Amino acid sequence: MKLFKTLFACSTAIAAAGAVHATELEVTHWWTSGGEAQAVAEFAKAFDATGNSWVDGAIAGGGSTARPIMISRITGGDPMGATQFNHGRQAEELVEAGLMQDLTEVAEAEGWKDIIKPASLLESCTLDGKIYCVPVNIHSWQWIWLSHKAYADAGVPVPTNWDEFVASAPALKEKGIVPLAVGNQAWQINGMFGVMMVAVGGTELFTKVNVEKDAEAARSPEMTKVFEQLSLARELAEGANIQDWNLATNMVIQGTAGGQIMGDWAQGEFQIAEQVAGEDYSCLPGLGVNQTIQTNGDAFYFPKLDDPEKTAAQLELAKVMVAPETQVAFNLKKGSLPIRGDIDLSAANDCMKKGLEILAGGNSIPSGDQVFSADTQGQMEDLIVEFWNDPGMSPADVQESYASIIENAD
Repeated sequence: MKLFKTLFACSTAIAAAGAVHATELEVTHWWTSGGEAQAVAEFAKAFDATGNSWVDGAIAGGGSTARPIMISRITGGDPMGATQFNHGRQAEELVEAGLMQDLTEVAEAEGWKDIIKPASLLESCTLDGKIYCVPVNIHSWQWIWLSHKAYADAGVPVPTNWDEFVASAPALKEKGIVPLAVGNQAWQINGMFGVMMVAVGGTELFTKVNVEKDAEAARSPEMTKVFEQLSLARELAEGANIQDWNLATNMVIQGTAGGQIMGDWAQGEFQIAEQVAGEDYSCLPGLGVNQTIQTNGDAFYFPKLDDPEKTAAQLELAKVMVAPETQVAFNLKKGSLPIRGDIDLSAANDCMKKGLEILAGGNSIPSGDQVFSADTQGQMEDLIVEFWNDPGMSPADVQESYASIIENAD
């Protein structure tokens, strides 16, 4: 009995000592929809399993709302333990100001360069040869999601490409179904424009304008067609009257809208609604025209903290996020593609498998976050939203203004 008491006392002391060293780490992000919340919980669970504690700092309203808050806290001396950005140039100035942790040592120890694919993901986290962020997924804007119920109610086949989608719109309208669900937020409208550039103009045009920053390509007849289709999309979206992207997705789920142009994160909402890809909804990469994947996505940065224990916890979280089992659990719920190709995704649904096949085939393009500064992206977004909200603004007018932005882009 005395031995049992002694052992119990020792085990209690050890547990208490472990609790003392467990470190709380506040993690800020903008994942607040139902599907997103389930996905980010996988990161929290994996981190908590290390003996540390994830303190959730979700900020509602999407990235455009969350990023200024995150940046203000970091520059104002109230940094969090880790924070989400899209991998690319969004945090470039924070890194240049010396406010972010250098993750090069842990990246080299874990072999990130060998396992994170495509290489552009880690390159987007690299500045002056040092790695400052952890890519956690590949999110592509290049999708349209279609409601089987909506098309069955309208008595027309589910479209297989953008032209068929446009042609089916009158039948949907006759049944009181909104052809295209679009939330009235700037990032949604601007993102849809980028999808149309690839689908209508092609990947060559996209590359010339976005990567090469060719202003003459931005003034081309091919680009005119893109703005004309965006104008048409505005007509197809009449009657949606919603704000948040997940509300637009829900219209597709309920069959009150025919489709939604949105990134693959929409899959999380379909999963929560227990809808099955290929049965309840269809997904068309590149609007069924130019099938490609955009290497956009999310990454986590770790602000410098004057606390050795929290710094150690930051590095632990960085490793956890890249771990194979975490990548599987997180991305299956998020609807995104993993950042490593050596993991088992046999449980992926039909839409995710389409994305994996396109990625494996090398058909990918960079995101705006990877090729433009935050200032240039802001100018383009403001212009596209102005055009969307002003039917009196002609495609020719917006195209010239857009070409001028490309001409001076950085």
